[in-house]
Amino acid sequence: MKSYTFTTPLSEADMRKLETGDVVYLSGHIFTARDMAHLRMKRLLKENKPLPKPFEGAALFHAGPVVLKNKDGTWKLNVIGPTTSIRMEPYAEMVGSIGVRAVIGKGGMGEDTLEACRKYGYVYLQAAPGCAAKLAQGIERINDVTWFELGMPEAMWDLQSSRFGPLVVGMDTKGNSIYKDLRTSALNRIDVLYPA
Repeated sequence: MKSYTFTTPLSEADMRKLETGDVVYLSGHIFTARDMAHLRMKRLLKENKPLPKPFEGAALFHAGPVVLKNKDGTWKLNVIGPTTSIRMEPYAEMVGSIGVRAVIGKGGMGEDTLEACRKYGYVYLQAAPGCAAKLAQGIERINDVTWFELGMPEAMWDLQSSRFGPLVVGMDTKGNSIYKDLRTSALNRIDVLYPA
């Protein structure tokens, strides 16, 4: 297990050297996106319209932050924790095709994402659930928000991070997935505990 600190935009070469279990800290821009933001991005791409952010080398965080608006119009981040990523599984190919290099979330993703990670050179990073206040300490400020009309958690927040993490590589570019390994191990254990 190795530890890395990267700054966005992330390079494909850096992502391809990561292995499951490695620890990653991120600095620079991190964009949040949940179900509705992914759906809107898909629609824009289908209509050949521009996306609101430069996603080449980006880190995309499956999260819905809790923020407050200051009197001067800026935003203050209170907490930010990962949401369940498997809901975004249908967008695995799209995320890779627009140049995203790291997806952050919780619970892992499926076979489509594992294949997209290999094909496009991006990784899935596990953020610790239940640590939203601690994770928020890695965010220096909110740069801006897009699609706020979708609601606070579904909007796309542009976060300025500084050594955000720790994040654990849950799925790498080589076809490895700690979630897949855990599932296989658990199924094998069932056979031991409950022999036929």
